Amino acid sequence: MIETQERKEIRSSTPKPPKRWNQLKWYGPGLMWMISSVGSGSVLFTPRVGSRYGYEYLWALFIVIFFMWMMIREVGRYTVVSGKTILEGYRDLPGPKNWAIWLIFLPQLIAAVVTIAGVAALAGSTLMLGFPGNQAIYAVALIVLSAALVISGQYSKVEQATSVMAGVLIVAVLVAALQVFPDPGEFATGLVPGIGADFDIEFLLPWLGFILAGAAGIMWFSYWVAAREFGGAVGEPSEGEASDSGSSNSGSSNSGLSNNGSQNHTSSHNGHSSNYDDDEDFQQRLRDRLKQWMQVMSTTAAIGVIGGGLVIVAFLVLGAELLRPEGIIPEGIAVAEDLTRLLSEVWGEFGYWLLIISVSIALGGTIIANQDGWPRMFADATLILAGDRLQEGDGENGNGRRRPRSSGRSGWQRWLSNRKHLKDVYVVVTVAVLPLIVFFLVRDPVDILEVGGIVAAIHTPVVVGLTLYLNKTKLPKSLQPGWFAFSVMVLSGIFFTVVAILYFMIELFGMEL
Repeated sequence: MIETQERKEIRSSTPKPPKRWNQLKWYGPGLMWMISSVGSGSVLFTPRVGSRYGYEYLWALFIVIFFMWMMIREVGRYTVVSGKTILEGYRDLPGPKNWAIWLIFLPQLIAAVVTIAGVAALAGSTLMLGFPGNQAIYAVALIVLSAALVISGQYSKVEQATSVMAGVLIVAVLVAALQVFPDPGEFATGLVPGIGADFDIEFLLPWLGFILAGAAGIMWFSYWVAAREFGGAVGEPSEGEASDSGSSNSGSSNSGLSNNGSQNHTSSHNGHSSNYDDDEDFQQRLRDRLKQWMQVMSTTAAIGVIGGGLVIVAFLVLGAELLRPEGIIPEGIAVAEDLTRLLSEVWGEFGYWLLIISVSIALGGTIIANQDGWPRMFADATLILAGDRLQEGDGENGNGRRRPRSSGRSGWQRWLSNRKHLKDVYVVVTVAVLPLIVFFLVRDPVDILEVGGIVAAIHTPVVVGLTLYLNKTKLPKSLQPGWFAFSVMVLSGIFFTVVAILYFMIELFGMEL
């Protein structure tokens, strides 16, 4: 008989996992995640690192790429098994109410503001190279128009176009890097871990923080897994959340495995259904299917991480081979002009215009994606933190179930309790108005994005620790991370913690390495 301790957060039902060639359509979104994760960190910071250090820190890049695969895989694990987003999981951690939500919410507010401001500054400085106008005009236009598109919801075609151009940029960078690829022996020297005499943690930390989307990208992966319905739709009742019907969206198909008494299994529950059937055979089949869904999700994550990792390596090669010999480290408002050398020195004027157009459009798509993604997470966090004060009177809660109407709320409370309205408020304030203020105060994309990268690097061990604790204490033992995944997650947390400590020791106390 299954032990009581295994009656934890697990879906009440799950559809049949895809097999063989049917899995391909589930891998496609991994490529889209790769495109969105490359973002500003690769476009800006990787060539800078390649120009200053060559391949000296290639080993650190590969370590972070491997850690990132494991980190997004573990965030995805919680959503696949429990049917909840990662923020809903953080909400239920023991301790003071919502302490983990605050620990995520506040740093990400800072990261959102500075990242969007920095990306817009970089895109603006790129556009001004090829078209009339200055950096401010283009940066303001990108932020305002992107925010308007996100609020209207009419940005799917724009998103598709920017994804295509980002794909063009990725292919171009990979091909160019192959053309200038160094001697394999020189490249391999970077695989040996070590810290050189010119070690500058302040210079390297934003790069490490932005590799493959950083802390925000890790958490967004949970929302992506939920939206794609790996393991089924989110919003299933977990252990202790009994449902009157026991039904679920993901179990509505004949191929689904459900305990609602109308699918592949029938059982009695003394008048109600719960998320865990007393029949041991049903429990085993449910766990087996979820393990298969985990394998599909894990492979999808690997495709995204490997693809994104290749692009970052390509940018590093271009920086080391094209910028380093000339002693150029892209910085300041003219950073885009230096970056055009990455392709113009390989393909001449064609490469120059290819980089300007593709980088501008790709960064515009990054702004749209960020202005959509962060407000979704902020709206969820706010509804969790506000509790009953901002819950929608006659709408749905975070799990998709109806709440009773409450007549004691003011008009603004009822308006803000709508998730869409609350998201739009965050679009206007946190990813439009505040980034514009930061842009006009600083202007330099490197200085702005350095703050975002540092916040991401410091915040990563927090996300790792919370996720690992969540998976080890809330999920059934047979669906928890194994010893290898657990060990890698611990190492990734230690790695980013050491990096953060070194940064603070150097910057605050003047320690020399």
